[in-house]
Amino acid sequence: MRWIRALSAELDAGADELGGKALGLVLLHRLGLRVPAGFVVTTEACRTFLRDGRLPDGLHDELAAAVADLERATGRTFGGRRQPLAVSVRSGAGVSMPGMMSTILNLGLTTGATAGLAAETGDRAFAEDSRQRSLTSLAAVTTDDAPVPDDADRQLELAIEAVFSSWDAPRARAYRAVHDIPNGLGTAAIVQSMVFGNRDAHSGTGVAFSRDPNTGENAPYGEVLFERQGEDVVSGASTTRPLSALADREPAVWAELRDALRRIEGHYRDACYVEFTYQSGELWLLQVRPGRFAGGAAVRLATELVDERVISRHEALRRVSTEHLGRVRTPRIAPSQATDVLARGIGACSGVAAGRVATSPQRAVRMAEDSPVVLVRPETSPNDMYGLAAAAGIVTARGGPASHAAVVARAMGKPAVVGVPGLTVDSSAGTVTVGGLSLDDGTLVTIDGTSGEVALGRPRVLTGPAGDHLHRLLAWADDVTGDHSERGESQRLAEAHAVLASRGDT
Repeated sequence: MRWIRALSAELDAGADELGGKALGLVLLHRLGLRVPAGFVVTTEACRTFLRDGRLPDGLHDELAAAVADLERATGRTFGGRRQPLAVSVRSGAGVSMPGMMSTILNLGLTTGATAGLAAETGDRAFAEDSRQRSLTSLAAVTTDDAPVPDDADRQLELAIEAVFSSWDAPRARAYRAVHDIPNGLGTAAIVQSMVFGNRDAHSGTGVAFSRDPNTGENAPYGEVLFERQGEDVVSGASTTRPLSALADREPAVWAELRDALRRIEGHYRDACYVEFTYQSGELWLLQVRPGRFAGGAAVRLATELVDERVISRHEALRRVSTEHLGRVRTPRIAPSQATDVLARGIGACSGVAAGRVATSPQRAVRMAEDSPVVLVRPETSPNDMYGLAAAAGIVTARGGPASHAAVVARAMGKPAVVGVPGLTVDSSAGTVTVGGLSLDDGTLVTIDGTSGEVALGRPRVLTGPAGDHLHRLLAWADDVTGDHSERGESQRLAEAHAVLASRGDT
């Protein structure tokens, strides 16, 4: 049994063995885009670990060989004093589970390697910060309280064990229960050479959609942090900048990123999402997947891809589900002087949710048994999963469109507002302070996941018109069925799906 596969354009295996993240990296290799060198420890190794309580026989030797190959590919030495190699260790299941499992960055920065990195870069503060991040994250996910060993090879084994163990963490099990994901799949562990977004003033990290996931508009959308690492973006603990800020600060990186998005879209024939880091002005792609738009964004995307001659009308119809139609007419808080708007943040998932404030996931679960709740947090983490699942809507004081709260909200189709300026949450006291007001748990609020508004009470809500994109799509559906009579929108689309399926056009 082989437990490890090298990440390369030639790798030929499925998501059940490599996980979706690794398959995305293989695609990037095939498109000729810049990807950090690395390898993947398979999902079968994870399943064996979870069954036996230890890493599989033979994995130790395979790891040694894979690390040696990585050293040759990078010209660096893992844990070495001269030109030290540091790696990231990330989870990657066959089904996306954003933020639910462990990630360790900067792994392998032993005492000697940190001194070597400081000497190589001339920046001891950068080297020490990178080491401290690694030690903190590894200590947080290992199962005992023993000090992190000052040995790169042992650190790597501990990190892989931590990633595999995180598949069975309560938050991961809760996410799978919400999304009906089987518990027996396991996750791969992806090991790649580090790219340091915190290296210097010409380094940074971010996430990008090729099109706006909220509206479907054909314009890059996302966020970026300068001189920081990827965990700072997804945690929501830092204030990010709009992706377009990259154009002014690093125009060459911006141009290369836009070209990469176009090439990936060309392969998927669909919108795409990427995670990226750039180090000293050089762009590296770390993850890719299709955009997975919903509601009105999915309708607009499908119709505009037809206009661009990327897909046919029949394929556009197949890509839009009847469930999407339920979210096309986006509800909004009606503009009115009577509406008591407490604050405005970033709309992270469209829709309106009214509910009583809950400042902890435990209270959200308990209060949701009686009436809808809005979970209000400084930022969310994977440990909040039960509360996120119970809430009707989500508000955070920090974070942007790619923060944990935003990603999970979109996956669950729940209205969310993130990055609310001046919002303070005291979960121990059960209070929220915003706009000069102090609100207790149980206070009724309404949030608008499009405008980013947070309003007191239950203001009037309006539902917008369907728009031209939906009218065009439904006209194509009627052309397929030959029925142009007055019928419900979902019925018209479902009938077109049935006709296409009967023709074998699936």
